[in-house]
Amino acid sequence: MPSPTATPERELHRAQAFFDAHPDAASCAVIGLDEVGRGALAGPVAVGAFALRCERAQGAVPTPAELPPGLKDSKLLSPKRREAAFAALVGEGRSIPLPLGPICPCGSVSCPAAVGTARAREIDEHGISMALTLAANRALEAVREVLDVPLAGVILDGNLDYVTRGLAAPLSCPLDVVIKADQTCAAVAAASILAKVARDRHMAALDAEAPGYGWAGNKGYGSKAHREAIVRLGLHAEHRSSWNLVPAEQQVLDLPL
Repeated sequence: MPSPTATPERELHRAQAFFDAHPDAASCAVIGLDEVGRGALAGPVAVGAFALRCERAQGAVPTPAELPPGLKDSKLLSPKRREAAFAALVGEGRSIPLPLGPICPCGSVSCPAAVGTARAREIDEHGISMALTLAANRALEAVREVLDVPLAGVILDGNLDYVTRGLAAPLSCPLDVVIKADQTCAAVAAASILAKVARDRHMAALDAEAPGYGWAGNKGYGSKAHREAIVRLGLHAEHRSSWNLVPAEQQVLDLPL
């Protein structure tokens, strides 16, 4: 049985609540957030943020901006369909700079988006939980800076709010933490696709600079071949060395980043 397509139902519920509280408003947005790379051995953790714009004609129910058909959690899409969805979300012919920086703006004028990252050294310094906060806030703040309509809500995939503790400016709207939101909420599914494709491309770029670990294929996750390569080659600076991946006496190689 095919997996269900994510819908904007929850986003429209938030938009309706905003319009009820602001009867003169005609537009708002709901931002979806999702992470990728939390459990990898190498590379950054990335968080995608996608702002779904919602419009309302006088007295009518809210309607969302047009979205690519068949939006799903990125893990449920084939690489080909994931790339096609990514291209539709960021705009045909547009790309992202590689390797990824801390903030990568993307998306369109009407539905801005961004991918925020925290690199391996930040994960080692702060721990994965705070690194998620850093990445999420980088993505969220980048979208908030360019959003030209009021923010009606934020939907975060998961079971823990790792976002609000690190915000430079408090949210003036509700933040909903929703388990499996990437499978049910269109804005979160879009965010998951942006984060997944951007991070995968980043790992492929790192693989070209530091061959031997198989990052283009394993994306930094702990495959058997990847772990064997760590033992054989030692740790690279892109590895999360605080995770005790190999014995402490293994030397960190001075390879290009």
